[in-house]
Amino acid sequence: MRILTVAGGAALLALPVLWGDAYYLNMLILIFLMAVMASSWNIMGGYSGYISLGQSAFLGVGAYTTAITADAWSISPFLAAPLGGLAAGTLAAVLGLVTFRARGNAFIMITFAMLYLLGIVALNWTAVTNGNDGMILPAPAWSRDHALCPFYYSLLGLLILTLLMSKAIASSRFGLGLTAIREDEEKAAGIGVNTSAAKLAAFVASSVPIGVAGGVYGYYLGFLDSRTMFSVVTSIMIVLAALLGGPGTLWGPVLGAFLLEPFSQLTNQLFTGPAAGAWRLIVFGGLLLAVLLFLPKGVIPGVRQALARKRPAAVGKRLALAAVPPWLAVGDGARLEVADVRKRFGGLTVLDGLDLTVEPGSITGLIGPNGSGKTTLFNLIDGGMKPDGGTILLDGRRIDASSRWARSRSGLGRTHQITRLFPNLSVLRNVVAGSDGSWAAPAITGAQAARGAELLDLVGLADYRDLPVGELSYGQQKLIELIQILMLQPRLVLLDEPAGGINPTQVEQMGALIRELNRAGTTFLIVEHNMPFVLGLCDTVHVLAGGRRIASGTPQEVRSDPLVLDAYLTGAAQ
Repeated sequence: MRILTVAGGAALLALPVLWGDAYYLNMLILIFLMAVMASSWNIMGGYSGYISLGQSAFLGVGAYTTAITADAWSISPFLAAPLGGLAAGTLAAVLGLVTFRARGNAFIMITFAMLYLLGIVALNWTAVTNGNDGMILPAPAWSRDHALCPFYYSLLGLLILTLLMSKAIASSRFGLGLTAIREDEEKAAGIGVNTSAAKLAAFVASSVPIGVAGGVYGYYLGFLDSRTMFSVVTSIMIVLAALLGGPGTLWGPVLGAFLLEPFSQLTNQLFTGPAAGAWRLIVFGGLLLAVLLFLPKGVIPGVRQALARKRPAAVGKRLALAAVPPWLAVGDGARLEVADVRKRFGGLTVLDGLDLTVEPGSITGLIGPNGSGKTTLFNLIDGGMKPDGGTILLDGRRIDASSRWARSRSGLGRTHQITRLFPNLSVLRNVVAGSDGSWAAPAITGAQAARGAELLDLVGLADYRDLPVGELSYGQQKLIELIQILMLQPRLVLLDEPAGGINPTQVEQMGALIRELNRAGTTFLIVEHNMPFVLGLCDTVHVLAGGRRIASGTPQEVRSDPLVLDAYLTGAAQ
């Protein structure tokens, strides 16, 4: 692949010198422009999964900023083009700060609205943009014999820089965090990924190269028109190029640009007249729909999947526990205090002034009938929901107003009733996804890989480290989710039905692992319906009913409590 990359780059560098056909040079200039935009979009849309339909807005902002600056300062638009990137990045930062509460279709519509609004602004702000009359940029000062070469080489160089940035992000902890967001954003936050900051940084990074490219493209055209620079068709083509080649891959957007731009030139020749824009919008919209339906992963991932050998499926087997690594020892664990916590959903009261304490170093159970508020309490403790009242303290510090990722970094870990992992990432990448470290650090450092391998050895799953975690059995995924939390060295772990849906052998293994970790100091709070499991494992058991704690004590005391028998055990038997 490296040889092909170097050979292809050398051929593109030599092409204007060896073969200066203006038609093909113009075609390649537009391909490079599309590749820059699609590769930039890929940082946000491919890596983090946030689809933007307004990316051509950054092209227009970059072009107009470059033209206005070049005219005001009497400098070459090439020198002003980086300011176009700065303007695009600033716009992305402002937009990101106010829109990243939106997800999915809402985010798509917001970015589309941004494109439409900026196009209207450019059209009507005549004092700055010249409105309908457009803006004329100065003619190039170099020889007409080489008129296209500066544009060709500047966009090729920008493409190379964009690809280097994209590759650096993909191989960093920042990139691993973005892919975790793409797979499951709430889960990513739950293992310590600062999702808001990561999305904002990705959005800015995806806008800057497009802004610079807009400055160069505007100079190449020599004339700026708001309808051209803020074009919906261009935004669709950016997304289409990335999806066609393969979103989330390095070379997919480039391949998509090389496939799509010649097709775009063909449609320009086929559709002329006043309705040409509408017809092109229909064609590219239909092509986008076809790609989503028939090539959902793109060309490159599809080819890789077709060429890959069929991997042997991961099978369940009886696994012996290895020794708990010394670095998992966390001292005395953490103390959790829940005081007067309330939570309502409309007219339904789920938690009604709940009080309970989890002592440091204990294994505490939380039981009760369905609907008693157990999982809701977990969601309030780990930050998935906000309480309507009351306080939650971890080692004496209030955490009920903290972000989810901050709670994870403060020593709190949580598994889920239905496992939440990143199914398309490898087992090892899942395990280390929440590890602390600089965004610029490698996605998996040597130390993290070593610790991840120790944890996989701990649960007997070292042989599966390179498999996608989605190929493991459900019981194996339960163990992976637990050791994923352990990478954060939590002092308090919330386990939501750890024995649910797994076979008796794995239930036994899960119990043994919890005991070993508890001996190393980790505090556990466990929600579980498997009564023999929870009563045989826990030091203290709290019983919930109707959103309140109705009993607490040792398993023996709780087992014989009349209130418990009436509210839970007898009800369950019926």
